[in-house]
This record gives sequence, C-alpha cells and structure tokens, in this order.
Amino acid sequence: MAVIADPETAQGFRLAGLEGYGASSAEEAQSLLETLVERGGYALVAVDEALLSDPERAVERLMRGRDLPVLLPIAGLKEAFQGHDVEGYMRELVRKTIGFDIKL
Repeated sequence: MAVIADPETAQGFRLAGLEGYGASSAEEAQSLLETLVERGGYALVAVDEALLSDPERAVERLMRGRDLPVLLPIAGLKEAFQGHDVEGYMRELVRKTIGFDIKL
C-alpha cells in the first residue's frame, strides 16, 4: 500500500510502516500517482482528496487494462478532524490500543 498526502501526513504514514509520498500540490500528486501506477507493485494507492479528488480519472489512460492498483481517495487529516475533538480522539485511540489513559 502506498499513500499520497501532504508532506506532514505522508511522514505519519511512513512512521506507521506504510509507503508515504508527500505532495504539496495537485500537479505533484498527479505526477507521483502516475509514477506509482506505471511502476506497479502496489495493490492499493490511497490519495488525499484535498490534493486529487478523483485519482482514477487523473490516471484513467494509465489504468486501461489494469486491475491494480486500486485507487482510493481519502480525507486528509485537516478535513477528517475539522470540528472534532482531536485531543479526545487521540486519547481514546491510545487508551484502546494500550489499555491506559494517558494525558497528552
């Protein structure tokens, strides 16, 4: 699996053990996506929809005759947490993962 997102989010995915690629613009995301599709080797490529809202359409020509990778638009962190209690979410995530409530 590969993820194309803004540079900070891509770093977070790399820290989680995924292949994260940072892009600062739609053009850069498009270029990265084209490279990943042409290179092959990925079953799933997730793309921050703030950078590229329709990744399949962006590489439609390259995807002809290919089943993989599956291209998945995902909400970026800014959109995902807009109006939410981010600290509460992270606290609950840590509590569920390790079984302890840690004050952040």
